[in-house]
Amino acid sequence: METQTERLTIGELANRAAVNIETVRYYERRGLLPKPPRTASGYRSFPVDAVRRVQFIKHAQALGFTLAEIKQLLALRVDPDTNRAEVRSRARAKVADIEQKIRLLERMKNALERLVSTCRGEGPLTGCPILATLDGKQFAPISKEAAARSNRARRLMRVSASSS
Repeated sequence: METQTERLTIGELANRAAVNIETVRYYERRGLLPKPPRTASGYRSFPVDAVRRVQFIKHAQALGFTLAEIKQLLALRVDPDTNRAEVRSRARAKVADIEQKIRLLERMKNALERLVSTCRGEGPLTGCPILATLDGKQFAPISKEAAARSNRARRLMRVSASSS
């Protein structure tokens, strides 16, 4: 049976938390894990509850929180003056951030789809409307409709770039 006096080496912590040893070291360097005491032979000696903390960090990362945001959440978790509304507010802010990223990704996807529609995928690489548009170069399209599609794609790429 585990007790709170049980100590873990970095390898045991990494294994129990299902992360790499370098991840544990990185979290320690970033201040997400307190520096543990060392044994007489110099090995890190982590408390058992460090497993829960590493798992918290990994779960928060999976939900899109940055390490800086996770550090703040960890601080809130131990602050007796923190209330649920404060934690909820941070989570709502992350939802808004994710929604903004989704909108940007949708604009990027639409721009890229329009750009792809300018190319039939046939013929020599020179004059490829996709590469020409990405290079910002003019090219001689095969037809008027291809020119119109290319011009629309180029305008859309500029709009997408200026809105990001």
